[in-house]
Amino acid sequence: MLVRIVTAMEAPLVAHLSAPAKPIKAWVGNASWYGPEFNGRKTANGERFDSESLTAAHPNLPFGSIVRIVNRRTGQFEVVRINDRGPYQEGREIDVSYRVARKIGLIHSGVSQVRLELIQLPQRR
Repeated sequence: MLVRIVTAMEAPLVAHLSAPAKPIKAWVGNASWYGPEFNGRKTANGERFDSESLTAAHPNLPFGSIVRIVNRRTGQFEVVRINDRGPYQEGREIDVSYRVARKIGLIHSGVSQVRLELIQLPQRR
């Protein structure tokens, strides 16, 4: 009986989307990932970059924007928060953390075409 009560109490703490959030906007671009030399440096919004965070750099999306990145070749995806500016390489749309690159299969290719889906803009203060 006790196990059932604990399980029931823990269940609400785990959030799973029953269906993917409908994007505000979607487009295709090239994604790359931050190298380890950036770990610990300040991002454009003042945070410290953490290669294991679910974050990304985009040239002009507002900081705090939530974006789903889908590797078009593999279908693997991850949801990230924009906290930095870049990439500064011609032809690249977004730079992702090492963790995100691992999850969506960018590590070996370095750059891959992705579908970007803007899920949420930050709330205005």
